[in-house]
Amino acid sequence: MMKLSSSISSVRFLIKSYPSSFFPSFKISTTLKTTMTQFPKFSIQNTHSSPAKDSQVTPPKPKPNPPPQQPWLIVGLGNPGEKYNGTRHNVGFEMVDTIAEAEGISINTVNFKSLFGIGSIGNVPVMLVKPQTFVNSSGDSVGAIVSYYKIPLKQVLVIFDDLDLPFAKLRLLPKGGHGGHNGMRSIIDHLKGSRDFPRLRIGIGRPPGAGRMDVVNFVLDPFNKQEHEELEFTFQHGMEAVRILLLEGFNKSASYVNSTKTIEQLG
Repeated sequence: MMKLSSSISSVRFLIKSYPSSFFPSFKISTTLKTTMTQFPKFSIQNTHSSPAKDSQVTPPKPKPNPPPQQPWLIVGLGNPGEKYNGTRHNVGFEMVDTIAEAEGISINTVNFKSLFGIGSIGNVPVMLVKPQTFVNSSGDSVGAIVSYYKIPLKQVLVIFDDLDLPFAKLRLLPKGGHGGHNGMRSIIDHLKGSRDFPRLRIGIGRPPGAGRMDVVNFVLDPFNKQEHEELEFTFQHGMEAVRILLLEGFNKSASYVNSTKTIEQLG
Protein backbone atom coordinates (compact mmCIF):
# COMPACT_ATOMS: atom_id res chain seq x y z
CA MET A 1 0.00 0.00 0.00
CA MET A 2 2.96 2.34 0.59
CA LYS A 3 4.07 1.96 -3.03
CA LEU A 4 0.55 2.62 -4.28
CA SER A 5 0.28 5.90 -2.28
CA SER A 6 3.66 7.06 -3.59
CA SER A 7 2.58 6.41 -7.16
CA ILE A 8 -0.58 8.48 -6.76
CA SER A 9 1.33 11.38 -5.13
CA SER A 10 3.84 11.38 -7.98
CA VAL A 11 1.06 11.61 -10.54
CA ARG A 12 -0.50 14.54 -8.69
CA PHE A 13 2.86 16.30 -8.52
CA LEU A 14 3.38 15.92 -12.23
CA ILE A 15 -0.03 17.32 -13.04
CA LYS A 16 0.56 20.36 -10.91
CA SER A 17 4.05 20.96 -12.33
CA TYR A 18 3.06 20.78 -16.00
CA PRO A 19 0.22 22.31 -17.98
CA SER A 20 -2.90 20.32 -18.46
CA SER A 21 -2.33 20.19 -22.21
CA PHE A 22 0.66 17.99 -21.57
CA PHE A 23 -1.70 15.23 -20.34
CA PRO A 24 -4.63 15.53 -22.78
CA SER A 25 -6.63 12.53 -21.72
CA PHE A 26 -4.92 11.14 -18.65
CA LYS A 27 -7.06 10.62 -15.58
CA ILE A 28 -5.94 9.69 -12.05
CA SER A 29 -8.74 7.14 -11.75
CA THR A 30 -7.40 5.29 -14.78
CA THR A 31 -3.94 5.02 -13.25
CA LEU A 32 -5.35 3.85 -9.94
CA LYS A 33 -7.60 1.28 -11.60
CA THR A 34 -4.72 -0.04 -13.69
CA THR A 35 -2.44 -0.25 -10.68
CA MET A 36 -5.02 -2.13 -8.58
CA THR A 37 -5.45 -4.76 -11.23
CA GLN A 38 -1.81 -5.70 -10.79
CA PHE A 39 -2.49 -7.12 -7.34
CA PRO A 40 -3.83 -10.67 -7.16
CA LYS A 41 -7.14 -11.35 -5.49
CA PHE A 42 -6.99 -13.61 -2.45
CA SER A 43 -9.80 -15.62 -0.91
CA ILE A 44 -9.86 -18.04 2.06
CA GLN A 45 -11.28 -21.45 1.17
CA ASN A 46 -12.54 -24.03 3.63
CA THR A 47 -10.67 -27.29 2.96
CA HIS A 48 -13.15 -29.35 4.99
CA SER A 49 -16.25 -30.74 3.28
CA SER A 50 -19.52 -29.72 4.75
CA PRO A 51 -21.71 -32.39 6.36
CA ALA A 52 -24.31 -31.81 3.69
CA LYS A 53 -21.90 -32.67 0.89
CA ASP A 54 -20.51 -35.68 2.79
CA SER A 55 -23.97 -37.07 3.24
CA GLN A 56 -24.48 -37.02 -0.52
CA VAL A 57 -21.65 -39.49 -1.18
CA THR A 58 -23.15 -42.76 -2.47
CA PRO A 59 -21.68 -45.83 -0.76
CA PRO A 60 -20.49 -48.65 -3.05
CA LYS A 61 -23.10 -51.26 -3.82
CA PRO A 62 -22.45 -54.65 -2.21
CA LYS A 63 -21.53 -57.41 -4.63
CA PRO A 64 -24.34 -59.91 -5.18
CA ASN A 65 -23.83 -63.33 -3.66
CA PRO A 66 -22.97 -66.05 -6.20
CA PRO A 67 -25.76 -68.53 -6.90
CA PRO A 68 -25.65 -71.68 -4.76
CA GLN A 69 -23.56 -74.45 -6.25
CA GLN A 70 -25.45 -77.44 -7.61
CA PRO A 71 -24.66 -80.66 -5.71
CA TRP A 72 -23.12 -83.75 -7.24
CA LEU A 73 -25.09 -86.97 -7.00
CA ILE A 74 -22.79 -89.95 -6.42
CA VAL A 75 -24.61 -93.27 -6.70
CA GLY A 76 -23.21 -96.70 -5.87
CA LEU A 77 -25.14 -99.70 -7.17
CA GLY A 78 -25.73 -102.88 -5.21
CA ASN A 79 -28.27 -105.10 -3.47
CA PRO A 80 -29.56 -104.26 0.02
CA GLY A 81 -29.31 -106.63 2.99
CA GLU A 82 -26.56 -108.50 4.81
CA LYS A 83 -26.94 -111.44 2.45
CA TYR A 84 -25.26 -109.46 -0.33
CA ASN A 85 -22.53 -107.71 1.67
CA GLY A 86 -19.13 -108.23 0.10
CA THR A 87 -20.43 -109.71 -3.16
CA ARG A 88 -19.21 -108.72 -6.61
CA HIS A 89 -22.47 -106.99 -7.51
CA ASN A 90 -22.06 -104.67 -4.49
CA VAL A 91 -18.73 -103.00 -5.24
CA GLY A 92 -20.64 -99.79 -6.03
CA PHE A 93 -21.98 -99.76 -2.46
CA GLU A 94 -18.49 -100.37 -1.09
CA MET A 95 -16.99 -97.55 -3.15
CA VAL A 96 -19.59 -95.10 -1.83
CA ASP A 97 -18.97 -96.32 1.74
CA THR A 98 -15.25 -95.64 1.26
CA ILE A 99 -15.98 -92.07 0.11
CA ALA A 100 -18.39 -91.51 3.00
CA GLU A 101 -15.89 -92.69 5.59
CA ALA A 102 -13.05 -90.60 4.16
CA GLU A 103 -15.14 -87.42 3.95
CA GLY A 104 -17.06 -87.87 7.22
CA ILE A 105 -20.47 -88.17 5.58
CA SER A 106 -23.14 -90.27 7.29
CA ILE A 107 -25.31 -92.35 4.97
CA ASN A 108 -28.13 -93.04 7.40
CA THR A 109 -31.21 -91.31 5.98
CA VAL A 110 -33.82 -93.34 4.11
CA ASN A 111 -35.20 -91.23 1.27
CA PHE A 112 -36.16 -91.74 -2.38
CA LYS A 113 -36.02 -95.53 -1.89
CA SER A 114 -32.37 -95.27 -0.94
CA LEU A 115 -29.87 -94.79 1.86
CA PHE A 116 -28.98 -91.14 1.56
CA GLY A 117 -26.19 -88.92 2.89
CA ILE A 118 -25.46 -85.21 2.37
CA GLY A 119 -22.07 -83.54 2.82
CA SER A 120 -19.24 -82.05 0.81
CA ILE A 121 -15.96 -82.96 -0.81
CA GLY A 122 -13.71 -79.92 -0.55
CA ASN A 123 -16.11 -77.04 -1.19
CA VAL A 124 -18.39 -79.07 -3.46
CA PRO A 125 -21.75 -80.25 -2.03
CA VAL A 126 -22.48 -83.93 -2.62
CA MET A 127 -25.24 -86.48 -2.14
CA LEU A 128 -24.11 -90.05 -1.56
CA VAL A 129 -26.77 -92.59 -2.46
CA LYS A 130 -27.15 -96.38 -2.20
CA PRO A 131 -30.46 -97.41 -3.82
CA GLN A 132 -32.39 -99.98 -1.79
CA THR A 133 -34.51 -101.22 -4.68
CA PHE A 134 -32.10 -104.02 -5.66
CA VAL A 135 -29.72 -103.47 -8.55
CA ASN A 136 -32.12 -104.12 -11.42
CA SER A 137 -34.47 -101.32 -10.30
CA SER A 138 -31.87 -98.69 -9.38
CA GLY A 139 -33.48 -96.15 -11.73
CA ASP A 140 -36.52 -95.83 -9.43
CA SER A 141 -34.34 -94.12 -6.87
CA VAL A 142 -31.88 -92.25 -9.12
CA GLY A 143 -34.55 -90.87 -11.46
CA ALA A 144 -36.59 -89.48 -8.56
CA ILE A 145 -33.58 -87.75 -6.97
CA VAL A 146 -32.40 -86.18 -10.22
CA SER A 147 -35.91 -84.92 -10.97
CA TYR A 148 -36.58 -83.55 -7.48
CA TYR A 149 -33.27 -81.70 -7.04
CA LYS A 150 -32.93 -80.81 -10.74
CA ILE A 151 -29.37 -82.10 -10.82
CA PRO A 152 -27.56 -81.66 -14.17
CA LEU A 153 -26.76 -85.08 -15.65
CA LYS A 154 -23.10 -84.12 -16.01
CA GLN A 155 -23.05 -84.08 -12.18
CA VAL A 156 -24.55 -87.54 -11.72
CA LEU A 157 -21.79 -90.11 -11.15
CA VAL A 158 -22.85 -93.77 -11.10
CA ILE A 159 -20.44 -96.38 -9.71
CA PHE A 160 -21.02 -100.03 -10.59
CA ASP A 161 -19.43 -103.42 -11.22
CA ASP A 162 -18.29 -104.36 -14.71
CA LEU A 163 -17.79 -107.93 -15.93
CA ASP A 164 -15.88 -106.75 -19.00
CA LEU A 165 -13.08 -105.05 -17.05
CA PRO A 166 -10.24 -107.04 -15.47
CA PHE A 167 -10.63 -107.52 -11.73
CA ALA A 168 -9.92 -104.36 -9.64
CA LYS A 169 -9.39 -102.22 -12.75
CA LEU A 170 -11.08 -98.77 -12.80
CA ARG A 171 -12.46 -96.95 -15.82
CA LEU A 172 -14.03 -93.47 -15.79
CA LEU A 173 -16.19 -92.50 -18.78
CA PRO A 174 -18.16 -89.30 -19.50
CA LYS A 175 -21.18 -91.19 -20.91
CA GLY A 176 -22.18 -94.46 -22.55
CA GLY A 177 -24.69 -97.27 -22.68
CA HIS A 178 -25.65 -99.83 -20.08
CA GLY A 179 -23.21 -102.48 -21.31
CA GLY A 180 -25.58 -105.26 -20.31
CA HIS A 181 -25.77 -104.08 -16.69
CA ASN A 182 -29.43 -104.13 -15.64
CA GLY A 183 -28.94 -101.44 -12.99
CA MET A 184 -27.53 -99.04 -15.57
CA ARG A 185 -30.30 -100.01 -17.98
CA SER A 186 -32.88 -99.03 -15.35
CA ILE A 187 -31.19 -95.69 -14.66
CA ILE A 188 -31.04 -94.77 -18.35
CA ASP A 189 -34.72 -95.64 -18.74
CA HIS A 190 -35.66 -93.37 -15.79
CA LEU A 191 -33.56 -90.52 -17.19
CA LYS A 192 -35.70 -90.50 -20.34
CA GLY A 193 -33.17 -92.51 -22.28
CA SER A 194 -30.28 -90.11 -21.68
CA ARG A 195 -26.83 -91.68 -21.45
CA ASP A 196 -25.00 -88.38 -20.92
CA PHE A 197 -23.83 -88.85 -17.35
CA PRO A 198 -20.40 -89.97 -16.07
CA ARG A 199 -19.82 -93.44 -14.68
CA LEU A 200 -17.03 -95.11 -12.75
CA ARG A 201 -16.76 -98.79 -13.64
CA ILE A 202 -15.07 -101.24 -11.27
CA GLY A 203 -13.82 -104.40 -12.93
CA ILE A 204 -14.83 -107.74 -11.42
CA GLY A 205 -13.74 -109.91 -14.38
CA ARG A 206 -15.55 -112.96 -15.74
CA PRO A 207 -15.22 -116.61 -14.82
CA PRO A 208 -13.54 -118.40 -17.75
CA GLY A 209 -15.98 -120.17 -20.10
CA ALA A 210 -19.01 -119.09 -18.07
CA GLY A 211 -22.54 -119.23 -19.43
CA ARG A 212 -25.36 -116.87 -18.50
CA MET A 213 -26.43 -118.77 -15.36
CA ASP A 214 -22.82 -119.02 -14.23
CA VAL A 215 -22.45 -115.22 -14.57
CA VAL A 216 -25.57 -114.60 -12.43
CA ASN A 217 -24.15 -116.76 -9.68
CA PHE A 218 -20.70 -115.23 -10.12
CA VAL A 219 -21.81 -111.63 -9.49
CA LEU A 220 -23.67 -112.71 -6.34
CA ASP A 221 -20.69 -114.57 -4.90
CA PRO A 222 -18.51 -112.89 -2.26
CA PHE A 223 -14.88 -111.98 -2.87
CA ASN A 224 -12.18 -114.08 -1.27
CA LYS A 225 -9.66 -112.64 1.20
CA GLN A 226 -7.00 -111.86 -1.39
CA GLU A 227 -9.51 -110.14 -3.65
CA HIS A 228 -10.73 -108.02 -0.74
CA GLU A 229 -7.19 -106.84 -0.05
CA GLU A 230 -6.67 -105.83 -3.65
CA LEU A 231 -10.04 -104.08 -3.75
CA GLU A 232 -9.05 -101.90 -0.81
CA PHE A 233 -6.29 -100.53 -3.00
CA THR A 234 -8.81 -100.00 -5.83
CA PHE A 235 -11.29 -98.20 -3.55
CA GLN A 236 -8.62 -95.78 -2.34
CA HIS A 237 -7.74 -94.87 -5.91
CA GLY A 238 -11.39 -94.58 -6.82
CA MET A 239 -11.95 -92.21 -3.92
CA GLU A 240 -9.06 -90.00 -5.07
CA ALA A 241 -10.46 -90.06 -8.60
CA VAL A 242 -13.81 -88.78 -7.33
CA ARG A 243 -12.10 -85.93 -5.48
CA ILE A 244 -10.23 -84.93 -8.62
CA LEU A 245 -13.41 -85.14 -10.68
CA LEU A 246 -15.32 -82.78 -8.40
CA LEU A 247 -12.51 -80.33 -7.68
CA GLU A 248 -10.45 -80.30 -10.89
CA GLY A 249 -12.70 -81.62 -13.63
CA PHE A 250 -13.41 -84.73 -15.64
CA ASN A 251 -10.32 -84.74 -17.88
CA LYS A 252 -7.84 -84.71 -14.99
CA SER A 253 -9.78 -87.40 -13.16
CA ALA A 254 -10.05 -89.63 -16.23
CA SER A 255 -6.33 -89.26 -16.89
CA TYR A 256 -5.60 -90.26 -13.29
CA VAL A 257 -8.00 -93.22 -13.21
CA ASN A 258 -7.42 -94.65 -16.64
CA SER A 259 -3.63 -94.64 -16.29
CA THR A 260 -3.46 -95.97 -12.70
CA LYS A 261 -0.81 -98.61 -12.24
CA THR A 262 -1.52 -102.01 -10.78
CA ILE A 263 -0.35 -103.12 -7.34
CA GLU A 264 2.44 -105.20 -8.89
CA GLN A 265 3.78 -102.18 -10.85
CA LEU A 266 3.66 -99.92 -7.80
CA GLY A 267 5.30 -102.55 -5.59
